Amino acid sequence: ENIYGLMPCFGRGDEDYLILEDRVLNKLKEMSGHSQIVRLQGSASLALEIMSLNFLYGNVLVVDSGYYSDRLFYLAENASKTFKYVTKVDRISWQSIGAVTNKYDWILSCYVETSLGIKIPLETLKQMAENIGAKLMLDATASIGLEKNHQLADAIAFSSCKGLFGLTGASFISFNNLPINQISSFYLNINNHIDKMMTGPYHSIASLDEVLKNHTS
Repeated sequence: ENIYGLMPCFGRGDEDYLILEDRVLNKLKEMSGHSQIVRLQGSASLALEIMSLNFLYGNVLVVDSGYYSDRLFYLAENASKTFKYVTKVDRISWQSIGAVTNKYDWILSCYVETSLGIKIPLETLKQMAENIGAKLMLDATASIGLEKNHQLADAIAFSSCKGLFGLTGASFISFNNLPINQISSFYLNINNHIDKMMTGPYHSIASLDEVLKNHTS
């Protein structure tokens, strides 16, 4: 399916490709349950970094579940040091999330943690976020296309491979409300990707067009 989906793509001004891309992105929005999505040329790690820099602010809590949650903790701390919108970063074991009482602005979780074979109930994370007045951000790389209810999160990032079964090379951030942070970087500012001011993952998206026709999550 990936090979059948490959085609010559020019991106800007290529009407055939733009129709195809719109079809793929609408399918991914339907899958994630969010009203907005941005595509990036790169890995899920790129999407996670851009999402962290643009969305995170205030006090941030990272749910510690293994290797991939360690990456989220690093990205949150880097966001704090780089653009100063994040004022504090804490983390708590996934086994202790029921004990959180302090107020936070954001909770970060890789709720399907493949490094240890853990899946934290997404509904539990959402309830915790509501209890402490926080928004919920997910690394959905290992869950999109395989698990349901991603709409419970305020922002998620994922890639074209793994559960989507596409070629590597495309990554995505889906959300409902635009971030408020002003990021003084051309490449790391999400608005420049929304406005398609750099080359996109044209061929990876073209391959996904064939894959998603038969995809059932």
